[in-house]
Formats: sequence, structure tokens, C-alpha cells
Amino acid sequence: MDVTEVRVFPVEEERLKAYATITLDHCFLVRDLKIIHGNKGLFVAMPSKKRKDGTYQDTAHPLNRETRRMIEDAVLGEYERAKSEEVLVNEASA
Repeated sequence: MDVTEVRVFPVEEERLKAYATITLDHCFLVRDLKIIHGNKGLFVAMPSKKRKDGTYQDTAHPLNRETRRMIEDAVLGEYERAKSEEVLVNEASA
């Protein structure tokens, strides 16, 4: 399985840096991943829903470390690329 597309949607919040959508093998879409700045740096939170008791449960998530790492590398790589592109656009318009 491969992450074949990543789309990043930056937001202006303190800890939440962006939402992301990934496509797996050109045929399965996962929306609402979150890029969050935590105590140890950026990480990718899987899509989740709030339960009646106020806790959150992932609605989609990798079943092993290798798959999580593959998704995080793809999503955070695209986020960094988008941020650097944003800086270049801002510098060009200044």
C-alpha cells in the first residue's frame, strides 16, 4: 500500500497547523487527518469522532508502526513543502 496523494489545508490555530486528506493506492480516500504541534514537535492525528462520554475514537487508523510512519512521512513532508512554498510566495509579493 502506498500514499499516492496528499492534500494539505493549513489553518491559523495555536496547536492545529493543518488538516490533510490522503489517497491510498489511487483508490481509497481518508479525510480529516490533523497536523498538530505537540510537545515533541509535529505529529499526524487520525480522523476521529466524539463519543457520548466526551472521549474521542479514531474512525480510521493504521494497525502497525510501519504504516503509521509511512502516512506521517507523506503528510508531514507535504505540509513542509506547502509551508516553504507559502514562504516563497509571501517573499515574492513583498
